[in-house]
Amino acid sequence: MINRHNHSRRLIFLAALAGAVLLLAPSAGIEWIDPRGVFLNGGGMDSRIYWDLRIPRVLASFLAGSSLAVCGMAFQAIFRNPLATPFTLGVSSGASLGAALAVWSGFHFAFLGLSGVSLCAFAGALLVVGLVWTASSLRRRFMNTYTLLLAGVAVSFFFSSLILFIQYLSDFTQSYQILRWLMGGLENIRFNSLPPLLILFFPAMGIFAFLARDLDLMTIDEELAVSRGVEVPRSKALVYICTSILVGAVVSLCGPIGFVGMMVPHICRMIFGWTHRVLFPASLLAGGIFLTLCDTVARTLIAPAEIPVGIITALLGGPFFLWLLVRRNGRGMRM
Repeated sequence: MINRHNHSRRLIFLAALAGAVLLLAPSAGIEWIDPRGVFLNGGGMDSRIYWDLRIPRVLASFLAGSSLAVCGMAFQAIFRNPLATPFTLGVSSGASLGAALAVWSGFHFAFLGLSGVSLCAFAGALLVVGLVWTASSLRRRFMNTYTLLLAGVAVSFFFSSLILFIQYLSDFTQSYQILRWLMGGLENIRFNSLPPLLILFFPAMGIFAFLARDLDLMTIDEELAVSRGVEVPRSKALVYICTSILVGAVVSLCGPIGFVGMMVPHICRMIFGWTHRVLFPASLLAGGIFLTLCDTVARTLIAPAEIPVGIITALLGGPFFLWLLVRRNGRGMRM
């Protein structure tokens, strides 16, 4: 009862912090924009910057961070490894290949608020989902953790090689555009970019919340989960499909932003424990807060220039990854 009370208070604090970040982050930038002036006066250049550029960017960073953190939480549960990330099965490589092909071929158009690069990136992510599904099914051991992992790693390496080949064939401008996209960023987000992500975000979050008990049991042991009535292959399939499609949508919109899905769930697990009924909302809120703050730093640290937010998360994630590896008695490698 005491632990439950403590977790409730921490979740309330996290929700309040998320609200504060969402309220204040749009004001930060090259120049501070007072939200009171925007709401009271309206109109003017500050108001246009605030509503047309900063608000959609902050919302996108929060949604993307929440998505990556929750997907990382789910992957760490089914793989029973805190080093698992949403990109473990190659979705990022597939999306990156699609984006690279779009840039190299000059595939420029827009549909439903998404650019041709974003649409091709999402198509590449779905291609990886299909390839990993097919490769693991051919062994008649689909949803076996190690089969999924091997298939994902193999596809990821192959697609990464294709990306290098495309960069080699590209001219300087195309090569720079591909490299810049691979760094991840939110500078091109507008309101019309958000609906496709929102359409996928809320159903996926509902499924993850529904699977909280299954994830608890699978984290302990799959045989225990089966003995408690969990349909492990079905639950793994739901996690795999939801995670892959949602991460594909995030990457197609923002580029591959690494380490969020590894760091945030692990930190939340240390604070809130491994019960997914609590860990799920904690990861959702903390992931959104983390990426929103990282993006705020990225666009203000060397203003008027910007740092790709993927660089910020990598600078934080690298040392965190090493810390996990060197924790005393290898405890960082266990759930």
